[in-house]
Amino acid sequence: MRSHPMTQPTPSRDACPCGRGPDYPACCGRFSGTATPAPDAESLMRSRYSAFVRGDAAHLLATWHASTRPATLELESGVKWLGLEVRAHRAIDADHAEVEFVARSRLAGRASRLHERSRFVREGGQWYYVDGDLFTKDRA
Repeated sequence: MRSHPMTQPTPSRDACPCGRGPDYPACCGRFSGTATPAPDAESLMRSRYSAFVRGDAAHLLATWHASTRPATLELESGVKWLGLEVRAHRAIDADHAEVEFVARSRLAGRASRLHERSRFVREGGQWYYVDGDLFTKDRA
């Protein structure tokens, strides 16, 4: 997958960017830089979105499967992430899942939507992002 735009890290007591929890440390922050693995692919995907919002490249790389992980990840500054909508979470089996989502952002006054179906694998009790397919047009 390609490099995604990022913003600079924000203070840790903000509401969770993923939209699920009232507070980042109690929501996605539990999985970033800790030994606590995300319990499912959707939780990992939400924590990765929060990492993009917060500029946490270390979490993005740590949760990217070794078979597809880039050697480095350049994060673009100036992007304002506007929200996340999880459209579907599908467990394929105990160790494989897909999550479809739309992430909205704005850069230099221009709005953008990233609509993707991401694939995840669990190895050794830890979920990892593998890759994803982009939708060119949003489905209703």
